[in-house]
Amino acid sequence: MKAIQITHNQELNIIDVEMPQSPLAGEVLLKLCYVGFCGSDINTFMGRNTMALNPVIPGHEIGAVIEAVGSGVPETLKPGMVVTCNPYTNCGKCASCRNMRVNACEHNETLGVQRNGAMKEYIVLPWEKVIPAGSLSPRTTALVEPMSVGFHAVSRAQVTDIDVVMVIGCGMVGMGAIVRSAMRGATVIAADIDDEKLALAKKMGAAYTVNTLAEDVHQRLQEITGGFGPDVVIEAVGSVPTYQMAINEVAFTGRVACIGYAKSEVSFQTKYFVQKELDIRGSRNAQPSDFRAVINYLERGTCPVDSLITKEICPEEALETMRWWSENPGKVFRILVKF
Repeated sequence: MKAIQITHNQELNIIDVEMPQSPLAGEVLLKLCYVGFCGSDINTFMGRNTMALNPVIPGHEIGAVIEAVGSGVPETLKPGMVVTCNPYTNCGKCASCRNMRVNACEHNETLGVQRNGAMKEYIVLPWEKVIPAGSLSPRTTALVEPMSVGFHAVSRAQVTDIDVVMVIGCGMVGMGAIVRSAMRGATVIAADIDDEKLALAKKMGAAYTVNTLAEDVHQRLQEITGGFGPDVVIEAVGSVPTYQMAINEVAFTGRVACIGYAKSEVSFQTKYFVQKELDIRGSRNAQPSDFRAVINYLERGTCPVDSLITKEICPEEALETMRWWSENPGKVFRILVKF
């Protein structure tokens, strides 16, 4: 069967891999319909993702249909159902697993990163990792996993309806954080360098937008918050300036949730950690409850799904598309590969 394989030196090939056999006990065979390219994939392609196999079959943003189930699979999973999947592993033995925060497992291996992923025609997974997508189409279902990462960050930041939340970075993960914060009743400020993304952030629930290249960020935030600063800042970029902005601009006794991976060391004025008595929290991957929350949101039909899908391609167009993405990094929400 057909699969996409990428390497760390800007190579991408369509390869032939063995078709999975009928699922064994406890397994589910999925027919992949749509699989999304994400930020980790472009970083792998560009040689910047040191965590990824080389070469690797990418893909963990899945919209699929159940083809067959093995014995012992619950009756809630049946052939023909549209599903996504939880693409993370957990060892069951580390401190994170012991504390029931399996999304942050010390030994996690994510599909398409530390192990070969789902960008192929069929895949077999343990039934526990398969998540029914309700009434969603496979195309929309491929957006669930990246949005769930943003939803999880909002949970980590304990956002409530009395908070002003600043989300730095309006990619897919940041959009998820904007949506979930707005759903919880918070006042949301979206920050990015791209006006098109900021316009879409308004449609997704942001009350205010800040172009961090064109505006005085500190002054604008002071105006919006009445001089207090945002109660919560969610960093969804992963760069030195955005991490520093998060610490500098968050209100006294505020919370900072960190999603992005900075590619180099970040220097902070640590006095702000103490003087502001900040809560600084990492946010990694997502919990099953976050997946369910995203599915519930998307089932409402209010999400501008088409605006979140930058390109929809066939496997043979993947190399050209990844080259285009590497040259236009700020213009992509999600690229979906249709199988």
